Amino acid sequence: MMVVFRSKLSAGGRLVIPAEMRQALALEIGDPVLLELDGASLRVRSVKAAVAEIQALARPYRPKKGSAVAELIAERRAEAARE
Repeated sequence: MMVVFRSKLSAGGRLVIPAEMRQALALEIGDPVLLELDGASLRVRSVKAAVAEIQALARPYRPKKGSAVAELIAERRAEAARE
């Protein structure tokens, strides 16, 4: 379901996000947000939501066992030892 609110730009190009939308997005004052321009549309989303989306996209590619970070470190150490 799409919810539409009306707002306007204020001095300095500031855009007020209505309280209902901030609550729905779990945004607090000072939280970082991402602004994405898609043609004539502006998309605003929390950094937390963007990170969650990227993690979901990467999830199928992570190792089933162990840590991807530990695996990467081990590979780098092996490469360094060979040099």
